Amino acid sequence: MRKTVVRRAHPRPQFIRESWQLLDGEWGFSFDDKKIGIEKRWFNGFESTHQIKVPFTYETKLSGIFDSSHHQVVWYQKKIQINEKKAKSILFEGVDYFSQVWLNGHLIGAHQGAYERFEFELSDFLVEGENLIVVRVEDSLACEQPRGKQRWLKDNFGCWYIQTTGIWKSVWIEDHLHSQRLQQVKMTPDFENDQIIFEPSLHDRVAARDATYELEIDVSFEEVLVNQCRVTLSHEMQQITLDTRIKEDACWGTKVWRPEQPNLYDVTFRLWDHQGQLVDCVDSYFGMRKISIEKGQVLLNNQKIYQRLILDQGYWAESGITPPSIEAMEKDIDQILALGYNGLRKHQKVEDERFLYLCDEKGVLVWSEMASTYVFNDLAVENFTDEWRAIVQQNYNHPSIITWVPFNESWGIKGVKSDKKQQQFTEMIYHLTKTIDPNRPVITNDGWVHTISDILTLHDYEEFGERFTNRYKDKEKITGNEYQFNEEWYAFADGYEYTGQPVIISEFGGIAFTSNEKENWGYGSQVNTQDDFLKRFDKIHESIQKIPYLVGYCYTQLTDVEQEINGLLDVNRTSKLPVSRIREINERRTR
Repeated sequence: MRKTVVRRAHPRPQFIRESWQLLDGEWGFSFDDKKIGIEKRWFNGFESTHQIKVPFTYETKLSGIFDSSHHQVVWYQKKIQINEKKAKSILFEGVDYFSQVWLNGHLIGAHQGAYERFEFELSDFLVEGENLIVVRVEDSLACEQPRGKQRWLKDNFGCWYIQTTGIWKSVWIEDHLHSQRLQQVKMTPDFENDQIIFEPSLHDRVAARDATYELEIDVSFEEVLVNQCRVTLSHEMQQITLDTRIKEDACWGTKVWRPEQPNLYDVTFRLWDHQGQLVDCVDSYFGMRKISIEKGQVLLNNQKIYQRLILDQGYWAESGITPPSIEAMEKDIDQILALGYNGLRKHQKVEDERFLYLCDEKGVLVWSEMASTYVFNDLAVENFTDEWRAIVQQNYNHPSIITWVPFNESWGIKGVKSDKKQQQFTEMIYHLTKTIDPNRPVITNDGWVHTISDILTLHDYEEFGERFTNRYKDKEKITGNEYQFNEEWYAFADGYEYTGQPVIISEFGGIAFTSNEKENWGYGSQVNTQDDFLKRFDKIHESIQKIPYLVGYCYTQLTDVEQEINGLLDVNRTSKLPVSRIREINERRTR
């Protein structure tokens, strides 16, 4: 029970050390529109013009500032009290976009990227007593940086919304027992053999080569010890394999992770030096499950699974892309389950890792999607590749993530249908992802004009069920590139063809109630009543569900987002429709 409570609160629930301090809350803040902060040495401290509530960005109401205009450079500062000088680091779960961090006037590091975690050492410049942390963040409206749904124009347009600038995820400090420690532990379920494979890497790789360390691993389930070992680390990321069967039931004893029963094993890692001194201790968890593809089906633990997903953009009216609380994240997940979905596609955003923990805990299937760039050039390729690699590595251990989605609807690769360079870029990202994680499906260019892809996913906002039926009844026309979705879009890019992949309608629906606001929109004709909504919702679902070769769908979308009003829930998370009826429609096909 205590582990669950701590994991819900910790910004990195799969890698928890005993001593840590959350720095969310009030920080000093100033805009630097004239870019004078470096010259004026603001890194030594500056006169704050605002107080901001981290991790909410200045564009949001919960930040306390609520200014939606774009400011290229912003500064943060916070005083922290240190009672005992020891090894410490500061971790940022997400800062958009280029960050520089100072401690007591000393630059301790810089980082580029909005969606992945980064950390810097504090120990060299810490003093006992009061310490000053200063953060400078530079953002832009450039389309070369992964933006996701953040606008790059002055005002909102289409389905692009207010930009996000600065610290938008939690910040915290960790105490370390020693300068050496675990950097990460990659955990891979070997489902067929009832084993879990651990691959640890150490923070100080030079020291790891020059000294001997031992790693102790304790695996338990519901507080009962399952297995343990103590291994000398003779190589970086060496494989350590442990049996996951519960001893009382050795033949069938692995506790499997699946939506109906999302079993999680607890694991504790202890790192020892050659003198027998404990230098690090980390608590984590894992789930035993297998994702595979066979004969046009997606299999979970070697069983067919019909995916009933909903598109989830993770926006809140008062806090933008930052979840307002753990409870708000949990409410979204619980409502998704109540509506009869067994998973979600997190759209154009890498969510707070506590959200992924809750999905792990509740058995929710997750498609993890990258935020898009919107131009194609060498800089965009570099920015995208570096950030995507880090995201896949950081979120690899979450059992709820069953699919990686690096590209969406040709955003950032608009010439991919015929441009060889753009096609090669998608192939490179596919193979890079599969190199890190060969066990999950990868979807390249979700929606249409796929290159190499483990699943054929199609976006189709047809509003009439009969047309859906007629369009998809002949599988060969779709998979053979005979059907043209509009002037440009086919199932596959030039030079690529269908090789037996599962087929999923990964965006459809988008039904919206009639609005008097011109900028408010959904897909297709708007409806006036609940009856009209449910009739259309029912018909398009029935059409998809009855087509045997379609193995799942993803409905657009969970909630309204700014001017986009096609959610099943409004911006305040109130259902627009009878939840039981939506659930009934979704659960007509479960296999």
